[in-house]
Amino acid sequence: MNISLKKCTLEDLRTVQEISYETFNETFKDQNSSENMKVYLERAFNFEQLEKELSKSGSQFFFVYFNNEVAGYLKVNTNEAQSEIMGDKSLEIERIYIRNTFQKLGLGKVLLNKALEIALESNKKKIWLGVWEKNENAIAFYKKLGFVQTGAHSFYMGDEEQVDFIMTKTLN
Repeated sequence: MNISLKKCTLEDLRTVQEISYETFNETFKDQNSSENMKVYLERAFNFEQLEKELSKSGSQFFFVYFNNEVAGYLKVNTNEAQSEIMGDKSLEIERIYIRNTFQKLGLGKVLLNKALEIALESNKKKIWLGVWEKNENAIAFYKKLGFVQTGAHSFYMGDEEQVDFIMTKTLN
């Protein structure tokens, strides 16, 4: 079992886009209308949007490889790149996306540990993320790793307003 990480660059844009579409669609298509999914995927993961995210100061992307295959990626944000105003002592995990065929192999934890490592190296005091209130598997995963719900915010899936829980872990 060979697991490795690699920081993404603009040359990785197409692969980031493929994984984004694939994993988001697999995870949420059954709970959302196909119209809202289509609108969201096209807005959130179009080429220009992802290029902007990959180029943004304060955002970093990392691929996780399992036996030399790209299994998913991590996106973290610091400072002004965070999607909520959390201050310069916080790091946001915006995405941990793992392809279905690579689920349950511990890769989510590998990516989460990478985010923790970045947070500690950057002297952050907190690490936080938003998770859909109906994504019970993810909520259970984060709780097990010491995250607690500290708030909520609106998330728009097409024209439907949904609620994301904000979960935070305080670092020592």
